[in-house]
Amino acid sequence: MAIIVDKVQKKRDIALSCRDIFFENGIRNLTISQIAKTAGIGKGTIYDYFRNKDDIVFEIVNIMIQERNKTLETLISGTKSTKDKIKLFGSFFYSDEDAQLRGLYKEFISIALSSPDEEMIKFQTECFNLYYLWFEKTIEHAINSGEIIAESKQFCKGLFVFAEGMFISSLATNAIVNVKDEIDSFVDALFKLVEVKK
Repeated sequence: MAIIVDKVQKKRDIALSCRDIFFENGIRNLTISQIAKTAGIGKGTIYDYFRNKDDIVFEIVNIMIQERNKTLETLISGTKSTKDKIKLFGSFFYSDEDAQLRGLYKEFISIALSSPDEEMIKFQTECFNLYYLWFEKTIEHAINSGEIIAESKQFCKGLFVFAEGMFISSLATNAIVNVKDEIDSFVDALFKLVEVKK
């Protein structure tokens, strides 16, 4: 009798078994042979599940973002002030807990910008929409509870992409030295403008 393989789980298992070597070496320094050896499978089996190394990075990022979402949801639900919730959204770009994922995310962004593929664009769009909806609901709740002014909704998209922009600028220039300080300072200044004065 033939063994039935859960291809989705097998793909996930292969990607997770390679996670550490991607963190240690980066994608550009790895070969498919090294990846197969680390996963304990043949080189040909890698190609049964992935087209190339980029696909493996994509799978690892996907898994790790899902894990991070659970943690972020817990942190946000335990935070009262909207200003602090907004800062939590930006914490990915500087927190020690997210350093490995952030390193892999840099590689992922590099791949997505230099050779975008339909699946990566779809994934990135789904992530953006998921986080943005979450972010927008946080702002709407603060408006409805009278914490911030109604016009704050106009800042949503710009504020949402602001942290990532700071992160990318910190990588590409010497103009941003401390991403956390820049994010906190900006959010604090913005909230001075939008908070309802009691």
